[in-house]
Amino acid sequence: MRFSVSTYSFGGYVDRLGIEKVIEKAAEMGFEGIEFVEGGWTQGLSKDVARSCRKIAADNGLETVSYCVGADFLYGSGGDLEKEVDRIKAQVDFAVELGVANMRHDVAYGMRGTDGKLAGIGYDNALPRLAEGCRKVTEYAESVGVGTMTENHGYFSQDANRVEKLINTVDHRNFGALVDIGNFMCADEEPVKSVSIMAPYAKHVHCKDFHYKAGTQESPGYGWFPTRAQNWLRGAILGHGVVPVGQCIRILKANGYDGFLSIEFEGIEDNLLGIRLGLECLNRVAR
Repeated sequence: MRFSVSTYSFGGYVDRLGIEKVIEKAAEMGFEGIEFVEGGWTQGLSKDVARSCRKIAADNGLETVSYCVGADFLYGSGGDLEKEVDRIKAQVDFAVELGVANMRHDVAYGMRGTDGKLAGIGYDNALPRLAEGCRKVTEYAESVGVGTMTENHGYFSQDANRVEKLINTVDHRNFGALVDIGNFMCADEEPVKSVSIMAPYAKHVHCKDFHYKAGTQESPGYGWFPTRAQNWLRGAILGHGVVPVGQCIRILKANGYDGFLSIEFEGIEDNLLGIRLGLECLNRVAR
């Protein structure tokens, strides 16, 4: 396995340094690949910007691995599914210029009632529409040489069984999973069990860690956020939290995954420190 880092991990350094310097910093830190996340630097989806990032990465010995974007096939683009699909297709075109093998897009963040608030409507009710959107995007992406993925992300489409069901409903060779080993905890799932469910579908992997406190306690304060069941999580340096990183990676290996492991750090520590120590963790547990 090879190691990459998500631009998301750099936090405010992306704005302070600029995306070009972030790419150079990733190479300087010893990574073999870099993963891109949409943000201010992608404004307008300029192909010149994408090509420049690709060249800077190549000049610094980095492979451009993946590109992550938001999407909502239920309510995005004013609830017009075709417009939302077309919007994500434009992101696929940007991914082509970045030179990435795969692009991750979200699928939805929950179903709403007539009052516009999130409603307790089952995932299965949304599944046909979500699968239709994913299938249309991946059919286009395949035609231009990019794989597409869904991630266990965003509460609504985060449980391993839900994500597996979506992938199998889409039923397309170009569509698979970005497995985030930590994110299952946001849906109150135990990472080892959930990774073992999702590992056969993995096209890319995020290595993320969390600190955890039971919801029987009040909010611990700054940096903590609630899980779906109102337990508490805070982003951790990889290896410092409760996610069994090494075991999750062994599960992925046992299922034949040999792609990149991408650090996604979202702790309250300095981002460069979090990334550096996260890479040291991967070197200990994944080599």
